[in-house]
Amino acid sequence: MARILVTEKIAETGLDKLRTAGHEVDVQLDLSPEELVSSIPGAHAIIIRSATTLTKEVFDAADELVVAGRAGVGLDNVDVEAATSAGVMVVNAPQSNILSAAEQTIALILAQARNTPQAAAALKEGRWERSKWNGIELHGKTLGIIGLGRIGKLVAERARAFGMQLIGFDPFVSADAASEIGVELVDLDDLAARSDIVTVHVARTPDTLGIVGTDFINKAKEGVRVINVARGGIVDEAALHEGLTSGKVGGAGLDVFNSEPCTDSPLFAHPNVVATPHLGASTREAQDKAGVTIAEQVNLALAGDFVPFAVNVKAGEVAGVLKPYIPLAEEVGRIFSSLSGELPSKITVTFAGEIGGYDNRLVTLSAVKGLLSTVSGDSVSFVNADMALEEHGIEVIAEQTAKGSDYTNLLSIAGGDHSISATLMGLGDEPRIVRIDGYKVDMPPVKNMLIIRNTDAPGVIGRVGTIMGDAGVNISNMEVGQAPNSAAAMMVVSVKDTVNAEVVEALRVAEGIIEVDLVSL
Repeated sequence: MARILVTEKIAETGLDKLRTAGHEVDVQLDLSPEELVSSIPGAHAIIIRSATTLTKEVFDAADELVVAGRAGVGLDNVDVEAATSAGVMVVNAPQSNILSAAEQTIALILAQARNTPQAAAALKEGRWERSKWNGIELHGKTLGIIGLGRIGKLVAERARAFGMQLIGFDPFVSADAASEIGVELVDLDDLAARSDIVTVHVARTPDTLGIVGTDFINKAKEGVRVINVARGGIVDEAALHEGLTSGKVGGAGLDVFNSEPCTDSPLFAHPNVVATPHLGASTREAQDKAGVTIAEQVNLALAGDFVPFAVNVKAGEVAGVLKPYIPLAEEVGRIFSSLSGELPSKITVTFAGEIGGYDNRLVTLSAVKGLLSTVSGDSVSFVNADMALEEHGIEVIAEQTAKGSDYTNLLSIAGGDHSISATLMGLGDEPRIVRIDGYKVDMPPVKNMLIIRNTDAPGVIGRVGTIMGDAGVNISNMEVGQAPNSAAAMMVVSVKDTVNAEVVEALRVAEGIIEVDLVSL
């Protein structure tokens, strides 16, 4: 059972999914930064929204943390680099609020065009100001969309229903792709010059910070209206204030701000500004989706499965045929590491057969976890496996081939003087070690194994059995393997308990024994 620390309110349906999976859900709301640092030890997962900040200090204090989940889209409040260094997977729910955010954008465009909030406020205060709040029609107006990702596309689809002309800027989208959603792709200067209304739908990055700023506004149409439901800072608030004051900007609809919560801004003094307190994802549906999605991601991460929305794992989705090879690869990596002692500087992981035709990055990372399990003092995960390899000066090369062998699928790890191959057999996908250093064997990987190289002569197997029996070692299984063109043989012995050093030494000096390696998974 894992302990999951939840520091902000998420949908109860999401919490129920975590509890159903057998986890302890520890809800602690409104923690201060100091309280968060003191609460994180012992937690295997943490789930936050936008009010909690996960800093390096938090990840340094987290002694058992596997995954950090953000029940929403952005990750501005998560130090992803610190999480990666600590081997903590970071996941979010990138598709949970896209529909709500798109609808909030349309709501602000309409409210800005018709001055609806201002007129409603005046009426409630007893003033009938019908002539003061004259608005504009959206039909025939040009909407400039900065960012044609998931939300930008949904906004375009809805704006088209109003008869708006659509232009867009996105350096990562082709003109053909934009045309398919009814958007003319233009450069940023052209978008500024032609748009009656501008809306932004990009992530906050160094490249997008202040993208709608003084230069953009100077090039814009007189009376342009600006909408921001993305992230604070993408629209330069000081430049927007100046534009509103001069009349260059005709109005603004803002849902996000540089610093939040924001209750005091010079922008609020402008009567043609419609502002809301970051409501883009504030719908029942979006909150339910975010809670359920993040719970699913956390459950997958804690189970060691592929996590679709992991932002700091360098791997794509895993094909069904590959999934059972994820734990097998880690086991084979551990055996190889125990067998090698000091890992070679170059190791090759080979996928042969049907599994050679798929994206094997996650399975390779799993093998790396096993390889480094006996040589790294720190916890190695899917997240920091590549970083750990670099620190140890080890290069792992993944090779794929569709060519078959004696087996339909074969996973092999080789490097230095050693190699191990394994596969899955039968309807139950039972794991089998089928080759060690060229010797053919057939043995399931178990926690404790002895790999013994010996002369191929009568009596050697008996001597091994006698030594282990006299020492009270219970042998679970033994497999004898041969290598082509070799006078030596190999015994792979699985035992129930760890074999002590005295027994290993007695085996090493026994007649006919060439080498003994103890493998402990």
